[in-house]
Amino acid sequence: MDRRGFIGCAATMPLALVGSRLASPLGSTCTRVQVEEEGGELAARDRPRPRPSRECTLAEARADPDTVTLFLCGDVMTGRGLDQVLPHPGDPLLHEPYARSASRYVELAEAENGTIPAPVDYSYPWGDALAELARVAPDARIINLETSVTTSDRHWPRKGIHYRMHPANIPCIAAAAVDCCVLANNHVIDWGFAGLRETLEVLKAAGIQTAGAGLDSEQAAAPATLTTGDGRRVFVFGFGTETSGIPADWAAQADRPGVNLLKDLSPKTVRRIAGQVEGAKSEGGVGVASIHWGANWGYTVPATQREFAHRLIEEAGVDVVHGHSSHHFKGIEVHRGRPILYGCGDFLNDYEGISGRDQYRSDLVLLYFPVIDPSTGRLVRFRLLPMRIRRFRLNRASRDDVEWVRDTLNREGKRFGTWVESGSAGELELRWT
Repeated sequence: MDRRGFIGCAATMPLALVGSRLASPLGSTCTRVQVEEEGGELAARDRPRPRPSRECTLAEARADPDTVTLFLCGDVMTGRGLDQVLPHPGDPLLHEPYARSASRYVELAEAENGTIPAPVDYSYPWGDALAELARVAPDARIINLETSVTTSDRHWPRKGIHYRMHPANIPCIAAAAVDCCVLANNHVIDWGFAGLRETLEVLKAAGIQTAGAGLDSEQAAAPATLTTGDGRRVFVFGFGTETSGIPADWAAQADRPGVNLLKDLSPKTVRRIAGQVEGAKSEGGVGVASIHWGANWGYTVPATQREFAHRLIEEAGVDVVHGHSSHHFKGIEVHRGRPILYGCGDFLNDYEGISGRDQYRSDLVLLYFPVIDPSTGRLVRFRLLPMRIRRFRLNRASRDDVEWVRDTLNREGKRFGTWVESGSAGELELRWT
């Protein structure tokens, strides 16, 4: 995901800060910053099965010993502004043309929604999501951690935005009992390869597995192997593409750290991934392909992404495609009984007080809970829980906001044959043809 700080006008020209307002060289002034941007015979495991009844709750789904419930979300950005309100804020110095201190993002958020009680405790950013996670008790919790966790001062020189969280704030990630952080994104090396090394070390010391980045190309391509309470396994593969803003120089090499950067979305790439997935799943398990790809704004899903996702399912044995990079959620597809999330949207960030592109409602985020039958890899049921970011904290979405999310998912899912229905406690249940 391309985090352009004071996004929008700032994408092409600097903004001048004027008191609590921002003046653009375009001549406009705003109280918040203006933002930028098969066919064939189906195998037995691919034949349609009846969908669950609406009355089946997430807790009941989790109680089924024959399924695996995952928690997935969009980008978790605990650096910069969020880092400044946690118990151990790092150096606030920024190298952005739009702000020189991370504290500026705190000021914008407070001007928009009120005082943030800094220093907050480590669990604060997760807010109401923690109670939902406790209620659902997913078997595996997987996030895209889009920040470097480091004290490194060597920022990447050819990049306008640099995210970092102080290593002493890693309990913020642990507070949500995260099992795996996917790191194949365009901010994990913002503070150089030394920053990546420290990020890997800190997460390992915290007992959190990683995927999509490593000390060399072999480690970056290796899946995280998560074992559930009843002994089932979930394999998480992390991938990134240059379309999300990952510099080509960040690709891991045989003798250099980096991210697992895909050269393209070709059939050849699918075949290579297939070998990795088949090797990992030789004794069974659920395979998750977590991919950082595409633009920040817009609901369009490129044909290349859709074809690639289909091939991952059909030819590579992937059971869940977990896509991210867009600032807002996108339509969901279920292909041959397996979910494809083309864009999960942001989940935790410091973007309050930044306006523009308001039609996308990037302040509304989703907890994704797909329930998978590990014996077939098929989706059994899928619930989503909307939240709203306010004062750097996740809060339960209002009824009006839940309805907006529902209507948007239905509009964008129509092309994919999916829709959602309102359930209890603000939940949405995915349906598919």
